[in-house]
Amino acid sequence: MSELLHITIDGKDCTCEKGEYLWDVAKRNGVFIPVFCRSDAFPDHRACCRVCIVEVEIRGRSKVVTSCVYPVEQECVVRTDSDRIKEERSVVLGLLAARAPEAQRVALLSKINGNDGFERLTVLDGEKCILCGLCVQACESLGTSAISTVNRGVDKEISTPYGDPSSSCVGCLSCANVCPTDAISYTQTADTRTIWNRTFQLVRCEKCGTIMGTVESVAHAATRAGLDEAATLCDECRKKQIADEMMPAYRLS
Repeated sequence: MSELLHITIDGKDCTCEKGEYLWDVAKRNGVFIPVFCRSDAFPDHRACCRVCIVEVEIRGRSKVVTSCVYPVEQECVVRTDSDRIKEERSVVLGLLAARAPEAQRVALLSKINGNDGFERLTVLDGEKCILCGLCVQACESLGTSAISTVNRGVDKEISTPYGDPSSSCVGCLSCANVCPTDAISYTQTADTRTIWNRTFQLVRCEKCGTIMGTVESVAHAATRAGLDEAATLCDECRKKQIADEMMPAYRLS
C-alpha cells in the first residue's frame, strides 16, 4: 500500500500518495495551477512551459519548483500564487510572450499575473507557438512523426521536414487539437482539408454524412486497429448498426 501524506496547498489540506506529482495533487483537490504544456491525452508530457512553478516550504525553508514534475516526498506547505511566485512566473510569461506575442492564452495569463512582458526582449512578430511540444507528441503517438522541432535559437519552430508537404502526415488534426495556443492553422471546405502545406480529401459517413476524417487518417486508423478495410460509418452510426443487428437475437432470447 502506498504511503499517504498530508500537505497544505494555498491553505487547503490535501492528501496524496508519496511520490505523486504536486500539480496532479493540486488539480485533484480543485486548486488551479496555470500550465500550457499539459494534456490529459499525454499525461507523461511535462515541464516544457515552466509556467506551473510554485513555492514549497519544508521545515521552514522554501524553494521554487516546477509542480508538474515535483514528486511530493514529505509533508509540506505549498503556495501557488505568492509574491515570489508572481515575480518568477512573470519572467517565464515574459519569455513566452516574446516568443509568441499572438498567443492569447499567454497574454491573458500575463495580464492576470500582473505583467505585460519585457520590452528588452526580442519579439517574434506574428508567432503563436510556445514550443511546448504537445503537437509533436501527438503526431508521434499516432506513429506518423510528420512534424518535429527544427532549427535552433530564435529560428526554432515546429515544422515538417524542410517545410515541404509530408508524405507521413494523414491530416488528422491531432496536432492542432492539442495545441494550447492555436498555433497550428488549417483550412477546410466541404470536401477538403489543408494543413502543413498539404491538401487532403475528406471522408464522410455513408449513412449520416458526418465528416470522419481524411482518406489517409481513416485508412491509418484502420491499419492501427488491424482491420482489413477502412471504416465507412461514423462511431454513432456504427453503434446503431450493431444495436440493430443484435435486436432480433435479443427478441428471440
